[in-house]
Amino acid sequence: MRIVGRGRIVLWEGASLWAFDVPPAPDGQASTRLHAHHAIQITLSAGGRFCIRTGDGRMDGPVVVIAPDVPHAFEPEGKVALLFVEPESRAGQALMQGMAGALVAKLDARLGHAPTKLADLWIDAQSDDGVVEALGRSLVQEAVGEVLPASTLDLRIARTLDWLTSRISEGVGLAEAAAIACLSESRFSHLFAAEVGLPFRTYLLWRRLMLAVERISAGTSLTVAAHEAGFADSAHFSRTFHRMFGIPAASLQLI
Repeated sequence: MRIVGRGRIVLWEGASLWAFDVPPAPDGQASTRLHAHHAIQITLSAGGRFCIRTGDGRMDGPVVVIAPDVPHAFEPEGKVALLFVEPESRAGQALMQGMAGALVAKLDARLGHAPTKLADLWIDAQSDDGVVEALGRSLVQEAVGEVLPASTLDLRIARTLDWLTSRISEGVGLAEAAAIACLSESRFSHLFAAEVGLPFRTYLLWRRLMLAVERISAGTSLTVAAHEAGFADSAHFSRTFHRMFGIPAASLQLI
């Protein structure tokens, strides 16, 4: 799928908002490849339409939420937006609790008004990133639908995640992370996977991917962004992005 048009990507701690306009496909319905990523994905119509396909069937908009690491394909047309929420964040934990084990669910009742709010992203394409971030934060809060609960993450893992935030692009190793958590490497690996839902190295790769996306959305070239985020080269970043999002990384430069 080729993402083009007047779009935005804005990231903040624990979440991001991606908005884009997908023209009708000349040979039928545009679709990503089947893919999976670590974030909770809230897909919203912004005047366009979309369908989410999983191994269990399909679900149409206007608002659909997908649990982390669920293989899915995305079939959009027109103006659509994606809210990605880190499952370890307080909002992410609340969303997961609300899904009650479902892999895919509708959120129309809570975010049915979203198309009107999101339309402003195309009406005022030059709006400040802070305005777009505020919109994204408000949509996440409305999706949660309640006061955010206290974090349920193990404090040792929470401390490690905070420590990682400023070191994502560095050569962070398992031994260093385990030391921050005051655990042996084997115990840390087991606890991290149980709390976060991913092995440590896979999570680190996801965070590096998001850092590269942030750099590209700010105007950095794909090659430089990949290097700054700690990837071996742009090819490694491109392969990782394609596997997790189902579209070419070069599409980011068209938004």
